[in-house]
Parts: sequence; C-alpha cells; structure tokens
Amino acid sequence: MTGRYYEGFEEGETIEHATRRTVSESDNQKFCDMTMNQQPLHLDADFADDTQFGERIVNGLYTMSLAVGITIPETTDGTIVANLSYDEVEHPAPVFHGDTIRVQSTVTDKRETSDGERGVVTFHVEAFAVNREDEPLVCEFDRTVLSLKRDHADGED
Repeated sequence: MTGRYYEGFEEGETIEHATRRTVSESDNQKFCDMTMNQQPLHLDADFADDTQFGERIVNGLYTMSLAVGITIPETTDGTIVANLSYDEVEHPAPVFHGDTIRVQSTVTDKRETSDGERGVVTFHVEAFAVNREDEPLVCEFDRTVLSLKRDHADGED
C-alpha cells in the first residue's frame, strides 16, 4: 500500500505524480476494442487525415482513465473505500499517439463522514502532454473518493 489515509491530505496541496506514460497506437487501439468504440477519428488514419486534427487522436476516455491510474500510487492505493464521482470532465486539447502524459492532483476539498470513520476527498486532476513544446493540458476533471481514516483501517492499531 502506498496511498494516503484521509488525514494525509491537505486542502490546496498539489501532488505531482511521479509516473508518466507515453501513449502508443496499440494502447489506443486496445482501449477502443475493449470498449467497442469504433469512432473513426481514433482508428482510421485516412478518415482522421481530413479532420481538423490531421491525424488520429487518442480516445478521451482512455486519457481520463490513464490519468486516474497514474494518480493511484500517491493518493488512494490501498486506502480507498470507493470512487464516488468524476465531475467536470474536459478535454481542452487532443492526445496523439506518442504523447507522454504527466498528471498532477490538487486537493480541493476534504470532510469527514458523519460517523467520523472515513473521509471524502476531492481532487482536481490535470493531465498534460509533456513532449509537446507548449505542454498542453489534455484532460482535467474532479475526482471524489471515500477514503479510510488511519484509526479505522483494518489491521491498523
């Protein structure tokens, strides 16, 4: 377990996640296949060449899922009860095959549950394509989780 308990988060804190990932054509193809998303903008090079992007773009839900996954080790690995919501999802710039994604999470809210045994934490998550000159923001969203408190975690004294 590497995640933090509820008490370990501070409102306003920004966590720069250590893991980065370069998105491959295979990643995008597999994700589209698994989710049955056959949008030609993601899969058909000839189709995508004639769009405003000039090439295929990575499925936005893959980008969001990747961003969530990258956040797990430094936030909720082993300390989460449940993901409660994903809100205000935006994709301000596309992701292309070969883009390297870095992610940061800012704690925007935290509060104890009414029983005092857990806590609700909201993060504003931002993903950037770091290999591009202007490092554009490619996805952002709010993620709210139900987190364990240290004193109420199984096996903790």
